[in-house]
Amino acid sequence: MSIIFVGVGAIGLPMALQIKSAGHEVLGVDVADASRERARRQGIETVAHYSQAARAETVIVMVATPQQLAALLEEALPTVSGQHWIIMSTVGPDVLSAAACRLQQAGACVIDAPVTGGTARACTGELVIFAAGAAAAIGHVTPVLETMGTVKIVGSEPGEGQGIKVINQHLCAVHIVAAAEALQLARALKLDPAKVLSLVEGGAAGSWMLSDRGPRMLQDTGVSVSSAINIFVKDSGLVAEAAHACGAAVPLLQVAHARYQAAAQAGLGQCDDSRVIETWAQ
Repeated sequence: MSIIFVGVGAIGLPMALQIKSAGHEVLGVDVADASRERARRQGIETVAHYSQAARAETVIVMVATPQQLAALLEEALPTVSGQHWIIMSTVGPDVLSAAACRLQQAGACVIDAPVTGGTARACTGELVIFAAGAAAAIGHVTPVLETMGTVKIVGSEPGEGQGIKVINQHLCAVHIVAAAEALQLARALKLDPAKVLSLVEGGAAGSWMLSDRGPRMLQDTGVSVSSAINIFVKDSGLVAEAAHACGAAVPLLQVAHARYQAAAQAGLGQCDDSRVIETWAQ
């Protein structure tokens, strides 16, 4: 299958590489010079703008923000008829539904397919993909999706995948902040946080985020970035917006969102999201 992959950044590039390694033809699109150069070094040809790409059967979108998705649509809409568009970015249910409507009116098939698993699982093809859309459209692109991870079909309408991702990101955001607070409490109690982590993570108090982020929280600011603080500033903000739109109370999410914002304001936005623990030292 011929594929245009829009957004070959930290998580997009390993996803594109998984697709290419399965034998599909992939052309990357990214406005960032550094991202294009990194992709080229790993064997994926890239261009800076969608309009520079030759027409492909399928377009995969892994941009970072709703604003970037909107800009992409403005550029692409005149030429999308007959294409399958797989939107894998986390942009929220309302934004995705509106984008899908515009694409469908222009003649494209749309699959809403946000992912969870982060850069590490993108590199191994073990993402979880929440796919929503018409059964025929999902079936057509499933061979491509399965190169990147496990496909979970969650609904028949674009936007339903984003709804599941909102719940996923709510829990991730809160769990990371809870882990950071607990380890900071251990320090305040003059306990060794590394020992505390090893003692509690396997019991009822454990969580995937505690086991994954906890060891990095015990390191310093320069720890390798798996998922940046800025991603959770954006994603927890999207969760808050979705909750407000449907009238749901999310007080724990609001606390977590404030912590990510504080970390970004402290200059940690490009650092690993485990560094939210540093906000307790402010």
